[in-house]
Amino acid sequence: MDALFDGGRVIDLILGLMVAEAIVLGILYRWTGQGIAPARLVPNLLAGAFLMLALRASLTVAGTGAIAFWLVLGLVGHLVDLGLRWRDNRARS
Repeated sequence: MDALFDGGRVIDLILGLMVAEAIVLGILYRWTGQGIAPARLVPNLLAGAFLMLALRASLTVAGTGAIAFWLVLGLVGHLVDLGLRWRDNRARS
């Protein structure tokens, strides 16, 4: 179990599950038209994936530059997601 965390493999597993989630949700949206549109889902998933990559960098002792890089990308993904939600909320008002 320690090797799963020490090498960052647990993060690889989580990222694989996130990709599977995106594929399943995309297929469901395409078939039924219900759920979250992929264009609205991707920024949220990317923000989470970038945070996972920052954690992986930390677990593998990649250095502060690599950790900061992934954290900044996570912030960008979060801000894009927030901007889309904000705009959608204004359109409904």
